[in-house]
Amino acid sequence: MSVSTENFVKTIFIQKRHPKADTRISTIAGLLHITNAAATDMARKLGAKELVHYAKYNPLHLTSKGEELAQNVIRKHRLWETFLYQILNLSLLEIHREAENLEHLTSDFLADKMADYLGYPTTDPHGDPIPCMNNHLTSDPKGRVLSDTPAGSNYVITRLFSSDEDFFHFCTANQLEIGSVIAVEQQYSGKKITQIRTHNRTLLLHKEFTDFIYVEETPT
Repeated sequence: MSVSTENFVKTIFIQKRHPKADTRISTIAGLLHITNAAATDMARKLGAKELVHYAKYNPLHLTSKGEELAQNVIRKHRLWETFLYQILNLSLLEIHREAENLEHLTSDFLADKMADYLGYPTTDPHGDPIPCMNNHLTSDPKGRVLSDTPAGSNYVITRLFSSDEDFFHFCTANQLEIGSVIAVEQQYSGKKITQIRTHNRTLLLHKEFTDFIYVEETPT
């Protein structure tokens, strides 16, 4: 499969699992940095290949064949992220950037060898689940997005569900990482702002950030 095909189905697959699940042509086009016309043309072509269910004006959906392809690409991507993070000590942003290229060059054989070497990890350094060897994603990690949490409780970060450069720069600068414990002090729902305290600092986070941070309540 071409790189453009793999990226297209991967983007649809990931978007379907986003809290604001949105697989409209315009959304997919924006994420892939292509025009709406180019995205429509790709959707039609992949529809003919039975990878995508395409209907004019409707959100895009993957066929079972498309889901299998997407999970295969995602498995390779997340295995590379894990390898680069654990072995080469690259940052969360760096591992994503490099894995974007490596995922398309990796054979199934090499992916299996990497999984074995890494001890068959179930999640990558961002907290994203890694599909099994049969390209089956059993479930997404538990937890809820930070913007949906009530104030007055402590939470641990379980997933950073984004590929945005500014997002990761901010998280790195403020030590927001998998396993970090945060206290939700206030939810300003009218302004879409969450006030948290972590590492002896108070932070005000907009919903554009908190919708991508997954947390679980810490045991009492």
